[in-house]
Amino acid sequence: MGLITVNMENIEKEHICCAIADKKGETCVSSKKAWLKERFADGLVFRKLNERGKVFIEYIPAEKAWYPIEAPNYLHINCFWVSGKFKGQGYANQLLDSCIEDAKERNMDGITVLSSGKKMPFLSDPKYLKYKGFLTADTAAPYFELLYLPLKENSPVPKFKECAKKGEIEEQGMVLYYTNQCPHTDKYAPLLQKIASQHGAEFKLCKIETTQQAQNAPSPFTTYSFFNEGKFVTNEILSEAKFLKYLSEHGISN
Repeated sequence: MGLITVNMENIEKEHICCAIADKKGETCVSSKKAWLKERFADGLVFRKLNERGKVFIEYIPAEKAWYPIEAPNYLHINCFWVSGKFKGQGYANQLLDSCIEDAKERNMDGITVLSSGKKMPFLSDPKYLKYKGFLTADTAAPYFELLYLPLKENSPVPKFKECAKKGEIEEQGMVLYYTNQCPHTDKYAPLLQKIASQHGAEFKLCKIETTQQAQNAPSPFTTYSFFNEGKFVTNEILSEAKFLKYLSEHGISN
């Protein structure tokens, strides 16, 4: 089983693996594929195992990344995932090594990736990355870490933009910032808004639709960042059950 690169020529027929397994077997991939198509021109690479499974890496030049970071001449890893029966077979190393080789061929200063102090949902595993030589470049509230792998002796240290470091926004109530970088946000974001409305609560959706908007977002994880009363709550894509539990815990009911 080898690695293949998804591009404009094969994207319609290739399986786009994702971190979420839908129990009903639904595929929420059309929005993600449309997002990828628009990013290919920016140098995005989506490389995966030639199998149906969650084994892939997605990266892009940091200047075009949908993250509020300053990392000139770096490649930024959007998503990096090896799951299930594919763990422990060396695929993570193969995928990461292919990204490193690509960065070297492009004469990049290094590679960045969003992580956390300890393993968190939808963020790359800090233990593995630090074992592979990644260092902490910067931190942002409440638990985000920007990791980097320098590839040159004097590689500049990347950083988060100030707009994303506090974990706070001015808007009150429940606010969700999200993009189509994940194939499931278009499904769950409107669903949560509907549930909140049914419980008599306001829920504002802020869909990020351009690179500029993403690079000036109030949270490092632009794919999905949920705020309540001005404070960051989670980057985990909440299911209906988890959101109902959150509402109950915060005394929000109809």
